[in-house]
Amino acid sequence: MYDYLIVGSGLFGSVFAHEAALKGKSVLVVERREHVGGNIYCEEKEGINIHKYGAHIFHTSYKNVWEYVNQFVEFNQYVNSPVANYKGELYNLPFNMNTFTKLWGVVTPHEAADKIAQQRTAIKGEPHNLEEQAISLVGTDIYTKLIKGYTEKQWGRSCTELPAFIIKRLPVRYTFDNNYFNDRYQGIPIGGYNKLIEGLLEGIEVRTGVDYNMSRAELDGLAKKIIYTGPVDAYFDYKLGQLEYRGLKFETERLEEVNHQGVAVMNYTEHDIPYTRVIEHKHFEFGTQPVTYVTREYPADWKPGEEAYYPVNNEKNQSLYQKYAELAQQEKNVIFGGRLAEYKYYDMDDVIKSALECAAREL
Repeated sequence: MYDYLIVGSGLFGSVFAHEAALKGKSVLVVERREHVGGNIYCEEKEGINIHKYGAHIFHTSYKNVWEYVNQFVEFNQYVNSPVANYKGELYNLPFNMNTFTKLWGVVTPHEAADKIAQQRTAIKGEPHNLEEQAISLVGTDIYTKLIKGYTEKQWGRSCTELPAFIIKRLPVRYTFDNNYFNDRYQGIPIGGYNKLIEGLLEGIEVRTGVDYNMSRAELDGLAKKIIYTGPVDAYFDYKLGQLEYRGLKFETERLEEVNHQGVAVMNYTEHDIPYTRVIEHKHFEFGTQPVTYVTREYPADWKPGEEAYYPVNNEKNQSLYQKYAELAQQEKNVIFGGRLAEYKYYDMDDVIKSALECAAREL
């Protein structure tokens, strides 16, 4: 009899497993996929760590979380500075003075602020949808070239059909700073994210290729308590209905080039190109290999059984999730945690923080 059965080997499950083992608890981790690590899993090819489930860039302002992950793996000094490609025109992200100079030829922050202020007046009164909300924040040019097509591809519907609350704010910087994140700490694990997960799960029993929800009868009897990080609606056999997600499809190609696009992340913001971004993985670790691997990322409609990426954050789904959350609270000896169990878009540092807090309460 184990003290804990942990369902899922992503960051939440792996951090909790590590903390439980440190406290002398016996732990079994079961993982539906054939590998550990959830969506941060990397596949190594020719010395290049390929982010198999989309780009993952670690960034945090939590000093304790930064120190925690650095116990297991050293991080490099990678800074996320994506580039947006709109019909062959290239713009720096986030929206900053480099972007504004390219868009309008402005030279000073004052000129840029005036231009945005002038364009924002196109929306009068309370914004009714995402399009109006975005224009009211950053004006028509930035919206048209850098937000509209990307967002419509991502969500699979027109910006006029998306609720305004999806975009609460759009960061605008009146400096020439291309660092996408404001967080104090940032980088990529040297040697890839697998090193982090391997460090967390060292010495812990893990069984891959085991779907907990399909084998619950035999697994539940193995432990005193369960940490569940899978989809919350699947745990309850979808009895209140299914929560919706957006999916992603990845197309990875090996190229006989040293350097394909000069940046790790290039966003394609026009509607007519079906993918949202192209990832050139070697740039995450400053690779100098003679070949390169690029991944095109396509947003997709999601069907149950496929990997779930982004919760569809609308009122209908939030209301359904609340009902599942109430059921989850009534479960004795089961703790629900992580992005799928909490139906929440979580950054990696927030998942780790949440798992550490859960472990501190529980252990």
